[in-house]
Amino acid sequence: MTEAVNLRERVKEPPSPLLVESYYRGSVARAQHYVFAHEMWVHLAHGLMLERQGIIARDAMAQILPEILAMANAGPDAVPVDYRQEDLYSYVEKQIIQKLGPDIGGRLHTGRSRNDLNATTWRMALRTELLAVLGLLADLRQVMLARAEEHIATIMPGYTHGQHAQPITFGYWLASAADALARDHQRLMGALAHCDLCPLGAGALSTTAFPLDRASAANALGFAAPWELAYDAVSARDDALEAASAMAVMMTLLSRLATDLQNWGSWEYGFVELADRHSAVSSIMPQKKNPVALEHLKAAAAMVQGAHHAAMACTKNTAFADVNDAVTAVNEPVLDAALRSRRILALFWEVMQGLSLNKHRMENAAREGFGSATELADVIVRETGLSFRMAHNIVAIVVRDALAEGRTAESISSAALDAAAQTLFGKALNIPAAKLRAALDPAGNLLGRNVQGGPAPDAMTALLARRRDKLAQDREAVAAINQRLADARASCWAEAKQLAAPP
Repeated sequence: MTEAVNLRERVKEPPSPLLVESYYRGSVARAQHYVFAHEMWVHLAHGLMLERQGIIARDAMAQILPEILAMANAGPDAVPVDYRQEDLYSYVEKQIIQKLGPDIGGRLHTGRSRNDLNATTWRMALRTELLAVLGLLADLRQVMLARAEEHIATIMPGYTHGQHAQPITFGYWLASAADALARDHQRLMGALAHCDLCPLGAGALSTTAFPLDRASAANALGFAAPWELAYDAVSARDDALEAASAMAVMMTLLSRLATDLQNWGSWEYGFVELADRHSAVSSIMPQKKNPVALEHLKAAAAMVQGAHHAAMACTKNTAFADVNDAVTAVNEPVLDAALRSRRILALFWEVMQGLSLNKHRMENAAREGFGSATELADVIVRETGLSFRMAHNIVAIVVRDALAEGRTAESISSAALDAAAQTLFGKALNIPAAKLRAALDPAGNLLGRNVQGGPAPDAMTALLARRRDKLAQDREAVAAINQRLADARASCWAEAKQLAAPP
């Protein structure tokens, strides 16, 4: 009798072994890993709601809930699967019916479809992953800000187009990276907000005539609210696409940061050095210390970008309805992107903790690279009243001549400025030697850049304090969501156990 109740009554043949191997096996295995615990939670919440609404009798639900609790405690391996059904729920329902018979065991699915069930469990899985990513992102932001404060006066060249631009500090670079990571937090929180809506109760696409209480089910599952429009709830996966996009953007930034560190760790720069635990060696060249952690990070970033593209491609040119390619297939690449993002955030946090600097070499590079030329032009403007463009022309000629003669920026003299000014504009500048020296000193350059957003130590100290406060607020927001989920789960489990207990 129980074997007659299954989900393949409509078809006469078993599934193709090729279909099983290509599709069902992997799909069910991923569900066992990612959504088994979430599915058990959904069954409890849905069952409690059905009983509360008078849709299923209390005595029937009191028999069903113990089976779900037992499965939840035993874990996914306790539910036999042969991969000949396309999803995990088929095996869960089969086990319940085998234990309780089709009359009692077949009641749990009342008012529900696999469409809204799967849409709910996979969003719960994505929600869990996004919260983990956000936690690790906060850790990385924290170490960036901590090291930025540590290196608030560590002078180095700033670069544009790969060339020396103006003096900055390593702390300034780190703070800029932390700000970009803070925007990644905002993007991920936006994706989480769209993922944190509950499709349960949407049914196949148009709800049901049973008097469901969708709000109570959503609350029991820790969601912020129900996903109101049923058709949209089972048809749209823009929450997953948005999450993949946010992670791809974040990983692209991490790849760019890793590229800088990899360049700066080369012999030609010699600015930074990775810890030995993040490096590898050559099989033939004994002097080599290879930055494999950074290379791996950049490769993983490409894979997350690829996962985003794959999810978008799964959805493109599909009907706006519940379809496997647009609604189900996106789970695999998006959750893979989340896994890689979590691993890389943790690794990059560790890399930044272990990174060491050659401050002397960094400051010397800032002195040698003519990065102070802009400040020198600004001094000419302030001292003489010439336009900036005229001052720019004068300094450009002096720098050009110094480079041609193999001299450094510190060799520039007032006389050289006067000669260039006479050639171009027919008058000397008479810049005091002290003003010239201050303009050419990278540390002096930084002290003068107190404009909002500049690298002057005082400005940076105030900025970093504000960023630490914002990070604390962001951590609190994520912690509040985690607490909401924990409270909802504990409450749902407690109510289920109470109803399931023998009278």
